[in-house]
Amino acid sequence: MKIIVVGAGIGGLAAAISLHEAGLMDVTVYERSTGIRGLGVGINLLPHAVRELTELGVAETIAALGVEPRTLAYFTRFGQAIWDEPRGVAAGYRWPQLSVHRGRLQLALRDLADARLAEPIRLGHRLIGIRSNADGTETARFATADGEVEATADVVVGADGIHSALRALRYPAEGAPPWSGLTLWRGVARIPAFLDGRTMIMAGDGEQKFVAYPLQEADADGRVLVNFIAEKRVGGSGDADWNRAIDPAPIAELFRDWSFDWLDVPGAIAAAEEILEYPMVDRDALPRWTFGRTTLLGDAAHAMYPNGSNGGSQAILDARTLAFHLATADSIDEALTRYEDDRRPAMTALLAGTRATGPERVMLVAAERAPEGFADIDDVVPRAERERIAADYKTAAGFLPETLNERPSLSARADR
Repeated sequence: MKIIVVGAGIGGLAAAISLHEAGLMDVTVYERSTGIRGLGVGINLLPHAVRELTELGVAETIAALGVEPRTLAYFTRFGQAIWDEPRGVAAGYRWPQLSVHRGRLQLALRDLADARLAEPIRLGHRLIGIRSNADGTETARFATADGEVEATADVVVGADGIHSALRALRYPAEGAPPWSGLTLWRGVARIPAFLDGRTMIMAGDGEQKFVAYPLQEADADGRVLVNFIAEKRVGGSGDADWNRAIDPAPIAELFRDWSFDWLDVPGAIAAAEEILEYPMVDRDALPRWTFGRTTLLGDAAHAMYPNGSNGGSQAILDARTLAFHLATADSIDEALTRYEDDRRPAMTALLAGTRATGPERVMLVAAERAPEGFADIDDVVPRAERERIAADYKTAAGFLPETLNERPSLSARADR
């Protein structure tokens, strides 16, 4: 079985490695960029994704790139605690949560793909067309610096991100990703360690928010490299350039009053060498991912808001699920049907959940009921309600500890 993967991001590389480990060796990755530079800032890999990386034999490599957060904690814009919960192994999972630099993760997956795949990653190949053939194969057409080239395969997987070319070929009238009205500024800064040095924090409400988590252990001076996301509802539009570097100073000024006893938010923003601006966009749920023997994966299939830190993790789950079904089903068509049946309804529900702010809803409820703060959070959002919000999201995302720990493995080997 010959397989083409379009896109060398986290989802595409995870798919290629997963397919190879499932015994499907004839895999080639095509990437539109002329080089994989490992861009981006931080990313959280949740236990359901770390399980898959563990079973692929790459988790130790990835774990060495970052840290395991012990706690996730939510606060008001005044720094008042709303809710906290253990994460990873401390929460009863058999696998940890990992916080890593997205660029370092992508480069590590690239190196693993280079080491395992028979074919090198084809850089500088932009997908511009797809053709279904009478024998059931698919022919992909790519634009390169030297002109157009074609490649034929039994399966073509579109893992080419929120601006997916394969998705656009299947849904040409879809248009640009819808904008939430929020703008994100992402950066990395070395600051004094906060709380216990291993806590991921979210503070704010639906109009303005700050997220931060460590990417490394604290150094000898008690300082730690953190990833942060500053978020605010501002004017403009969602068609801003992605990865646009801007001066941190004006963004720090937006958060000038957010100096807590345990974290200096404007100081953290100002300490970044640069920050990148992103419109907070996603994609509407699709009625169908698979056409012929082409299918979508990761952000190409279900780009979602970062609420819940789940985008990269779900791409890895897509990759493993696709490889499992291609290795075990009686036919390619049956495998693609099973893959979509397993993943698309779940991702449709999860997309709706992230648009409803996912687990961060606890911050919105606290702000709505006590906009000026509170003396006791239990008087504002009772503990049972906070627990229910957290559990509902874990259920939708498929990573309740008991569900994940008891689920059968997605490891499989093709017998053909």
